[in-house]
Amino acid sequence: MAESHTLSSKVIHWSFVLLYGYGIVKQIDDLSQLEDASLLLFEVMFASVFLILVIMRYLYMRRFETFLGAREPVPIVHTYLAKTVHAGMYLCLILLPLSGLMIAGLFAQGHTNEEGFVLGLVLGVHGFSADLSYVLIAIHVGAALFSRLKGDGIWASMVPVLKDTGPTSNSFIKNISLTEEKIYAKAEQFFASKKQ
Repeated sequence: MAESHTLSSKVIHWSFVLLYGYGIVKQIDDLSQLEDASLLLFEVMFASVFLILVIMRYLYMRRFETFLGAREPVPIVHTYLAKTVHAGMYLCLILLPLSGLMIAGLFAQGHTNEEGFVLGLVLGVHGFSADLSYVLIAIHVGAALFSRLKGDGIWASMVPVLKDTGPTSNSFIKNISLTEEKIYAKAEQFFASKKQ
């Protein structure tokens, strides 16, 4: 049987998904809302806790293989792509609370003009990090769903529902998977030729 993530890993992963979702739902609509001191304090506390948890999550999860649970060897190019997406997600998830804390600090010091250079820059980083996190998380979720369709064991190592029972027998999914493997093989050949 393929290896699976520990219960701790699954709890950390899925709890963090809920925390991120809550952060998206409760986000403020307008900077002027921070004039409410209790909301400003809540935002600072939330961002601080979020930042601490994302760093702890990174430190804990980095000890696990990227494709834990895979029943077949994973091409190195696929591994690098997945690691790049994961690194990008972590970068965004660290920049979001950091820039949020900077926004709160600047606002508390009287920098309320969104057109100002410093506040505008920090707001831009915050917005870009949020938008990029949506894209990277969508890629991550899409890859997880495709993993489930392929039945390669990776989905089952982290997701507690809809476990796969083995490789798919669906010819359409098999053809997509075969095409994916050919692309990775060509990419590996390309990079190998550049090393020489």
